[in-house]
Amino acid sequence: MSQKTANTSYDRLLTTVEQVAGRLLTSLDPALLDEPVCLQATLADHLVGTATKVIVTGTHDRRLLLVERGGRSWLAADLSGQPHATRAWPTWVSGRIEISTPDRWLSGAMITHEAVDRLTRPRVLLVALYHPEFFPLPRFPLGISDLARAARATLLGQVELMDMQLGAKLDDIIGAVLGGRPDILGISATFGQHDLMIRLLDEVTDLSEQPLVLAGGSLTVRNERILLERYPKLLVARGAGEPTIQDMLAYWHGDLEIEAIRGIGYVGGPRGEGTVAISRYHRTGTVANRLHSDNFPELDLLDATFRHKGVAQLESSRGCTNYCSFCPRGHKGTWAGTAPQELSQMLRAMAPVFDRHPEISRTIYLVDEEFIGRSPDAVPRALAVANALHAAGFRWETSCRIDQVVRLDRDRAWQVERGRMWRELVARDLRRCLFGVESGVTSILQRFNKETTGEQNALAIRTLCALGVPTRFTYITFDHLMTDAELRDSHAFQARTDLLLKPLPLLSVEAIVDGVRDDDFVAAHTTGRPFYSSISYLLVSMECLIGAAYTKRVQAAGLAGAPRPSMGRIDADFADWRIGRCSQHAQLWVDRNFALDYTLKSLEKILDGHPRHAVCDARVVVKDAAFAVLGHMLRILDDFPIDRRHANAGLLDSRLTAMMDVKISQLQERMDAAVAHVTPALPAAEAELLCRQHRRWAAISGWRPINAADPCGT
Repeated sequence: MSQKTANTSYDRLLTTVEQVAGRLLTSLDPALLDEPVCLQATLADHLVGTATKVIVTGTHDRRLLLVERGGRSWLAADLSGQPHATRAWPTWVSGRIEISTPDRWLSGAMITHEAVDRLTRPRVLLVALYHPEFFPLPRFPLGISDLARAARATLLGQVELMDMQLGAKLDDIIGAVLGGRPDILGISATFGQHDLMIRLLDEVTDLSEQPLVLAGGSLTVRNERILLERYPKLLVARGAGEPTIQDMLAYWHGDLEIEAIRGIGYVGGPRGEGTVAISRYHRTGTVANRLHSDNFPELDLLDATFRHKGVAQLESSRGCTNYCSFCPRGHKGTWAGTAPQELSQMLRAMAPVFDRHPEISRTIYLVDEEFIGRSPDAVPRALAVANALHAAGFRWETSCRIDQVVRLDRDRAWQVERGRMWRELVARDLRRCLFGVESGVTSILQRFNKETTGEQNALAIRTLCALGVPTRFTYITFDHLMTDAELRDSHAFQARTDLLLKPLPLLSVEAIVDGVRDDDFVAAHTTGRPFYSSISYLLVSMECLIGAAYTKRVQAAGLAGAPRPSMGRIDADFADWRIGRCSQHAQLWVDRNFALDYTLKSLEKILDGHPRHAVCDARVVVKDAAFAVLGHMLRILDDFPIDRRHANAGLLDSRLTAMMDVKISQLQERMDAAVAHVTPALPAAEAELLCRQHRRWAAISGWRPINAADPCGT
């Protein structure tokens, strides 16, 4: 096979091996191209006796294979098929790697011993933590996969990934650290995983030769000071981790000083063996999202994610367009989108992995906080992203602010343009979109700094439904500063049956924009279903996240309690103690049902057609029960005056618990019937998974917290 006939990365891989070994390696699994660590080991075994060393480096789209043939003589293959001269070579390569024929993809090369050291060190281990008992089905781990891509783009070192979602235990990770002795350990942790991170960090801290440790993720940023006090050698990633990991590699090689590593928090002073750190906190500047447009991952773990019945996730943008008071924005940044053509390249790379798993729904989950954004080209860009997904044969889901549907400060022409956009997105295979409504009560929305109103939310929900946009919504039922009247108004909004309208594909967008504002139109087209049936999770309480503006208001009101590092939040009392007791019991209800409900929601994501609809129907059973609990809570509150807390707190708790005992018994009966109804519609593996989770759920007794949270509302 010659260079002229090598048309794919796999062909070019075989061509290179044949040139080195003098024979084809046709048994090589093409899937190894997604897993460079395994590919490197496989090639090294195959080329024993004909090659001194094999190095696989570079990103998925520009994988670079280097084979030593003796001395400083190497064979360099750019498996993308692009000439070596078109690669954006990092500056460190100059004078260390010389490509003989840079206008070709396959060339001889001279590589210095120092370059070999840089290509192979540092050894980087990136790990993602996870509690499978809380989240039974996995998500493709974007966090560590994005970092792997950024690291490999530098051509420095070797990167391995471990994800506890995919069968690895914490002891396995600890064993990999002890046995593999990585030079850099990267840890990704989100809410509910503080205990795992502490155990891992304690083990690493006890090592006589410690790796550089970088910890990142939403939870880590919230707990930055707490972690640095306990682990003064730790580096905390405070923003997008890609520039940080690249700088960490350069720092390890002595190319940068620690203060030049972008986006970290650390304890100042000398670092290294025998030094004493000065207890001073330092923070380096983060990189704006708009200056770092490559948000895409390596694919090492995608196949394993599918084998574990997980789903594929990507980002087409980062950051948000607003500053909700409950969301600490510092580490997420201002909105910036990636180019749709770059998304197309990523989708082409992912397609073969989907092809190997036809039982998994061909759906991409764009975990953007805000899909559309506020740039002047917001609408055409959104349509271009949808076109890229549609052209690649994928359905897709994403998240968006509700004010991308209806704006009360814009004219009718704006509303019509957005309506047309949403209809076009559905035509381009938008399977569902999540909207953070958060409340239907304007005073609560103002406290949340949502920059929306209850009226606006109602019009937007109606518009989306009439346009045929499949939706789900997030909603915060309890917050620490709310009044009794606000809670009752919020309950009434969730119960409204004039919000979920029938899809009206034959009506023009103009007619829908006008009609959702007309009572007769609404009455004629309502589904009659209550709004709560479209809320993703019911009975949700506000989280007072460390550093959030809302949390500062709670602190100013004298309601703040102790920090809870496991969730990156502070405990807090409620201004109305009765609502606080309801919130606490509601959380116990959520926690008891969480794993089963999360399983149902996850099955929705990987299934299509009738099986998916059957699972959706089963989730409605959970929602009906949760809303009934909320209604009974409000009726119980009528018997307890707000000014008699000390006399009545214990009695209120008893009444709430007794009510929940009755409701959980009723839910068990309905859920038994629902599971019996849905399992015949499911594939065998998914049916067995659901039945196993149902048995675990049914065996639970009593009420206890689990401290789990759904990451990013996914």
